[in-house]
Amino acid sequence: MERQIDENGKGVWRSLDWWTVLIYMALLAFGWISVCGASYDFELEGNILSLGSRSGMQIIWIGTSLTLGFILMMLNDKLYDTFAYVIYVLLLVLLFVTPFLARDIKGSHSWIKIGPFSFQSAEFAKCATSLALAKFMSSYNFNISYWKDFLITLAIIFVPIILIIMQHETGSALVYLAFFLMLYREGMPGSVLFAGLSAVAYFVVGVRFENVMLGHIPTSLGEFLVLMMVILFTLGMVHVYCSKPFVERNIGLYGIGTIILALCFSEFVIPFDISWVLLVVCVCMILYLCYIALSERLSRYFYIALFALGSVAFFYSADYVLNKVMEPHQRVRINVLLGLEDDPSGAGYNVNQAKIAIGSGGLSGKGFLNGTQTKLKYVPEQDTDFIFCTVGEEEGFWGAAGVLVLFLLLILRLIHLAERQPFAFGRIYGYCVMSIFLFHLFINVGMVLGLTPVIGIPLPFFSYGGSSLWGFTILLFIFLRIDAGRNQDKRG
Repeated sequence: MERQIDENGKGVWRSLDWWTVLIYMALLAFGWISVCGASYDFELEGNILSLGSRSGMQIIWIGTSLTLGFILMMLNDKLYDTFAYVIYVLLLVLLFVTPFLARDIKGSHSWIKIGPFSFQSAEFAKCATSLALAKFMSSYNFNISYWKDFLITLAIIFVPIILIIMQHETGSALVYLAFFLMLYREGMPGSVLFAGLSAVAYFVVGVRFENVMLGHIPTSLGEFLVLMMVILFTLGMVHVYCSKPFVERNIGLYGIGTIILALCFSEFVIPFDISWVLLVVCVCMILYLCYIALSERLSRYFYIALFALGSVAFFYSADYVLNKVMEPHQRVRINVLLGLEDDPSGAGYNVNQAKIAIGSGGLSGKGFLNGTQTKLKYVPEQDTDFIFCTVGEEEGFWGAAGVLVLFLLLILRLIHLAERQPFAFGRIYGYCVMSIFLFHLFINVGMVLGLTPVIGIPLPFFSYGGSSLWGFTILLFIFLRIDAGRNQDKRG
């Protein structure tokens, strides 16, 4: 009887999580108001609802998104599980052909134009990748600790990343790294997540202090700090994951002791570049850990040695990638973010103007359509990637804080819904959705405030455009449909 009710559409709406829907509707409303504030032109009075205006078109995108959400809710939730791989393959094909079909927009080939409309395939591929991950990771006998299963999982994530990079859309590709939050929830060792965070630390510290000398010693402070971090991080992993105090003692006593002696010799006797000493210590430490792994037959030491080797290789390859692989504008953005360059009229212009706009809003804001920075078009992309500065200027601190609270409630609600799923497919997909929303929120707001690099990703439900709004709506409502059917009889 319950199945029959569901097929008629009644059980779905009774089981729907209306709190999440209300948060979604509130974000849509505030997002539309922000688009109005960012794009309104006083020279064209009464153009808010005109289809020729950005705010008028956003109403169309909101209406079609609500219709799309309704359709997704009426479909059988088993369809998302059954056709997960099919959807994923179709989106991969679309991602592959996009560079050949898309026109060049500011160096990017990611927008496919059909008649008067354009859409970005990368926005919809996030949902397809989430479904494929949920399908594979919920399969029988899947274990993330098995190398085969883990490598296939990584392949599902990195194949769309590679295809999107081919479109010259680095920002959209980086969003897929958010899936590692879901992997951590599903049992990925914390050491993998730690390795990723360590890589970020190596890159930032190495680049930021590359040209700073270590006092009177002819050694790069950045190189010295990173190699010391490698040694200390490795020592910490030995302490946490192994129970051999003598290994810690030998690395600490001989390794760090050698570095201290080299520092003293270079400072007081003959100045020389002690980076070579640190590099030799790292190599000896890696060989020592491999020796312990073989003699004690403990694979943990081998994995820690692999971490140290990968850390050193990453650090020295990062400099090559920054200076030889990255585009000039990408290098400038990173340098501006790290304070190595001051380019207020170039790469730093957007961020500086966004900060001015947010700061000028004060506590209560200037009011709807009264933002001077917004109305005078000082902030480029102010109704898309930098729309949060419109919120800060017109609504002030309280309005911006209110928007962030709404997003926080959405994230917490998604975690709650994911945890109550009776089957792994729903839980994994739910955490994929949560991770994507959290990544978009953190990076978008961070780049507006100058805390993260400007990589050009939209703020969910706020940034103007149909592709992003449809993509986020599809992500959310598929999960709401899966959650609405959680109490129905299914085969595990």
